Amino acid sequence: MGSKGGSSIMRKPRFLCLHGFRTSGEIMKKQLHKWPKSVIDRLELVFLDAPFPCQGKSDYDGIYDPPYYEWYQYNKEFTEYTNLEKCFEFLEDRMVKLGPFDGLIGFSQGAILSGALLGMQAKGIAFQKVPKIKFVIIIGGAMFKSTKMRENAYSCSLDTLSLHILA
Repeated sequence: MGSKGGSSIMRKPRFLCLHGFRTSGEIMKKQLHKWPKSVIDRLELVFLDAPFPCQGKSDYDGIYDPPYYEWYQYNKEFTEYTNLEKCFEFLEDRMVKLGPFDGLIGFSQGAILSGALLGMQAKGIAFQKVPKIKFVIIIGGAMFKSTKMRENAYSCSLDTLSLHILA
């Protein structure tokens, strides 16, 4: 929000959108633009592709065109993660370069990251180069299962406004 010549100009809240596993920013853009126009018109949405090309078959193959990406990889029990630290570095770098952002919208794997990012930022573990995230919309999210990630991401109280959509 700012003022110019005595009149007040409201800016739209700016959200970084983190897509689901083995999809893309373009796919998430198409999905979110199915929301009511009255909602979409009130937000500034920035869509990002995850840093890693899809390492397997996408559930969206044949529905949406490739390329497909993933934020990180994991074992069958969802307790060990590959490339997660690189993912966090990538996200913080993109948030610095493309920001500032008022909030995050995450779907599935992007929702897991969005929720974890808030706790890690609040604890001072990561995302200290970017302004505090004030809003989060989590769609079809979950929590990391590893003990270390639970401690780092979910062990403190947050004052972030959130909307959780169960898919």
